[in-house]
Amino acid sequence: MARILMLAGDAAESLEVMYPYQRLLEEGYEVEIAGPTRKELQLVVHDFIDGYDTYTEKPGYTWPADLAFSDVKPEDYIALVIPGGRAPEYIRNDVDVQRIVKHFFGGEKPVAQICHAPLVLAAAGVLSGRRTAAYPALAPDVRAAGAQFIDSEAVVDGNMVSARAWPDHPAWMRAFIALLRARVPASPREEPVGV
Repeated sequence: MARILMLAGDAAESLEVMYPYQRLLEEGYEVEIAGPTRKELQLVVHDFIDGYDTYTEKPGYTWPADLAFSDVKPEDYIALVIPGGRAPEYIRNDVDVQRIVKHFFGGEKPVAQICHAPLVLAAAGVLSGRRTAAYPALAPDVRAAGAQFIDSEAVVDGNMVSARAWPDHPAWMRAFIALLRARVPASPREEPVGV
């Protein structure tokens, strides 16, 4: 079965982990989540409240990391997903995360990234010259990394599909799955019993 890697950590946005994880499983891909260590990750919920100038953060789901960044062999995966939340702020500094990201971009493998994930790409040195969506507050960071910020629900730039945040999920995953199907179709899905 074709395998997809997701890079996450504590304070990754719950919806930005769980939605692509389940959507890709539904398509017939195997998804593995890597974290700083192999442990239970504490995800968060970012939401919007009238009167606040920014989003709020609450504890979200916990979800196990299948393996540590240091144990990832990126050649074993056909695509990469990087959710947002606050996790990208610190996982971007991990040398293994940078190694993994460089592998996927160097091999032109499909990459889906959303929200604060461009921070990871910038730290790995692969964002320059690209067009990307991001959480709008990151527009200056995207430009400082040499990329063009696009305020859109799904931006396709070669092997990369990006979006602003979890409200963009339908367009983001639709574009990413179209890219995956064109490059590396999933294994056939089994139909439910009785259908």
